Amino acid sequence: MNLDDHSHQAARARVTLHDVAREAGVSKSTVSRMLDERLPKSDSATAQRVREIALRLGYMRDVSAAALRRGSTGMIGVIVPRLTDTVMAMLYEALAKAAARAGQFTIVATTDDEPDADRRAAEALLRRGVDGLILATAREGSDFTYELAARGVRYVLALRHNGSSLAAVGDDQLGGYLATRHLIDLGHRDIAVLTGPGYATSARGRVAGYHQAMQQAGLSVRANLVVPSTFSIESGAEAAAHLLALPQRPSAIFAINDNTAIGALSTLVQHGMAVPGEISVVGYNDIPIVRRLPTPLTTVRVPFDQIAAAALDLFMAEDVTDADRVRAVAPTLIPRATTARLQE
Repeated sequence: MNLDDHSHQAARARVTLHDVAREAGVSKSTVSRMLDERLPKSDSATAQRVREIALRLGYMRDVSAAALRRGSTGMIGVIVPRLTDTVMAMLYEALAKAAARAGQFTIVATTDDEPDADRRAAEALLRRGVDGLILATAREGSDFTYELAARGVRYVLALRHNGSSLAAVGDDQLGGYLATRHLIDLGHRDIAVLTGPGYATSARGRVAGYHQAMQQAGLSVRANLVVPSTFSIESGAEAAAHLLALPQRPSAIFAINDNTAIGALSTLVQHGMAVPGEISVVGYNDIPIVRRLPTPLTTVRVPFDQIAAAALDLFMAEDVTDADRVRAVAPTLIPRATTARLQE
């Protein structure tokens, strides 16, 4: 038997609402109402009998047909730089779970954080019939989101924002402030920051929080302690090597994310630096591996589940006030073993 024979046989064997209604002796609309998981579950005798008959006959709700009747597919496209980045993988998993709770399904495309790849990824997802997009790839200066809006494509930004679109983010300035304030409270004054890429508002917000904490404490920022980086382990290692080559080394490093912190730690260890005895390090995001490092990393925890829930809420909302267009979720400082009081 070929595949067409199988599919024809499956189509003939598919149990419909009509089949369940005929067996139960009720109308099709009654069966539809009793089996709709989005409605409050009825415990009436009729509802119980309908569910028992549906189970016995092997009825399965045709989600795609129901979505088409509503004018939607129930699919949401998610665009992230890469899934090899633990932060993006955690965000996508959180989005997938939040979508499932809302009766939606997510599919993902990656861009490797290349500017024009956003458009290609979006087109690929839209051709597959997604109802809209959640993007974790917003870049400063890009007009891509304006193109989406002009085409009437529903979209929400996550983790990064552009200041005008609907967005669910962490409060990055608060997180950068908490990380730097923690080091200041431990007595550190020469605190370096590994800045991350300038096109990402998440990185810029954390650097702004660093400057806020330093200014509030009356501490000047040495220009050579503000070191450019990306979000990668390699850039963290290179930035730490730059800091170690300075005539006056910092006593602490705030890395813009956990990957750059891990890279910095690798360089410090290779150079025989004791962490936190000689230098303290703080990361950002609290990815799972950092608590399992030989010296567990002090970091700032980002509540990805809350960001995902806020993104889905914005995506599903029919009307959003101007004051609610950007939802920022508060992060939490997680002190561990890579930070200690400065020894004078």
